[in-house]
Amino acid sequence: MTRAPGQHRDPAGSDAVPVAADRRPTAGPVAILPHDKKEFADAVIAAGGTVGPLSDETRGVVWLVASRPDELTDILDSHPGIEWVQLPWAGVDAFSGLLAGYADRPLPLWTSAKGAYSEPVAEHALALTLALLRGLPEKARATSWATTEIGQSLFGMNVVIVGAGGIAVEIMRLLSVFDTTVTVVRRTATPLAGADRTVAASELLEVLPHADVVILAAASTTETKHLLGAAEFAAMKPSAVLVNIARGALIDTDALVEALAAGEIDGAALDVTDPEPLPDGHPLWTEPRCIITSHSADTKAMTAPLLAGRIEVNVTALLGDGRFVGVVDTAAGY
Repeated sequence: MTRAPGQHRDPAGSDAVPVAADRRPTAGPVAILPHDKKEFADAVIAAGGTVGPLSDETRGVVWLVASRPDELTDILDSHPGIEWVQLPWAGVDAFSGLLAGYADRPLPLWTSAKGAYSEPVAEHALALTLALLRGLPEKARATSWATTEIGQSLFGMNVVIVGAGGIAVEIMRLLSVFDTTVTVVRRTATPLAGADRTVAASELLEVLPHADVVILAAASTTETKHLLGAAEFAAMKPSAVLVNIARGALIDTDALVEALAAGEIDGAALDVTDPEPLPDGHPLWTEPRCIITSHSADTKAMTAPLLAGRIEVNVTALLGDGRFVGVVDTAAGY
């Protein structure tokens, strides 16, 4: 199918898997909360579902904000008939406490948008990588004609991607035209198709010294908090660049500020930060080798149709064969 200009697809949309019988939600009306939105109600209806106000008959909830877990907790406590919850983003760290409370329960079944936004986020990761390598932070801030040439080519470089989800897979697809060598770092060393090498997270310090580009595309969990800190930056090449399109908490921000100031790495491009929003006056705003894009890798204009498509697939599963996409592991937190 021909895409319209600017239209993304959901690479994971066809990766539906059947859930176990004890995790199969009961079909019934779906509530869209905290506030109904027509494009998402239309997605439910397109799948043959019924959209209705929250009631004792509600069996599914589409939660449209990436926050307010306490409010969602109260809704689930007061409506025990809800057996399926669709969350709006790929990352579910804002709901980690709530999810942990359901880790030993088969229902409700939780699904997220993981994989749905892989294309726009990977596109942004590539843009940031090229911007750093081509010296755009310095060039964009220049106020007079440069007298020296700076810039590196991405072709043939060694790239380390931390994370092995849909975004990592899409980043590798985009990188393939640059003839890069890609090492993927994930929880286990189980090979990821398309990667030249896959290693476990425990080997991160061993692969960082060989990386020209490090891209963070991992989930934010207790295990990945400050995955990159002083030791990791010290291990990287002075010519290496860092891109984070995942979650700010993966980086020790103070350590990054020091690493950039000391020249331990050549540059950083951050779509996400810790804290977020990054406060006015923070040293990263004026760091000449840093780009900050204020969490815009996947804008609402890009994600809304992708989320609508994910909702339609999962409402079809709710009413039909039970083959859901983006099922969340409540114990692991993603």
